[in-house]
Amino acid sequence: MKATIWHNPNCSKSRMALETLQAQPGIDLEVVQYLKNPPSAEKLAQLYRDAGMSASEGLRLSGTDAKERGLTEADDATVVAAMAEEPKLIERPLVETEKGVRLCRPPEKIQEIL
Repeated sequence: MKATIWHNPNCSKSRMALETLQAQPGIDLEVVQYLKNPPSAEKLAQLYRDAGMSASEGLRLSGTDAKERGLTEADDATVVAAMAEEPKLIERPLVETEKGVRLCRPPEKIQEIL
């Protein structure tokens, strides 16, 4: 199974999700450090759609100026554009497999798509 994790190595939840993926036999793992290589707005929209969540639900509030910028009240297109421009606004970790996408907070949510 192929799996992609949008990963921040400084985040404990992201590290836990990565360790879970690495421990799974038969996983073809792609690790994307999204702060260095942010996903496009189109990719983000697809990830949130496949996860069954709004972009606002994937918006990182802690340590960002998302509230001050009005992003918590903005439409999905505006939120996704802001995330693509400034990837620290993306809550992590996002994991995608052939079974779906999950925002793995808590990290145990990863089991739903393995």
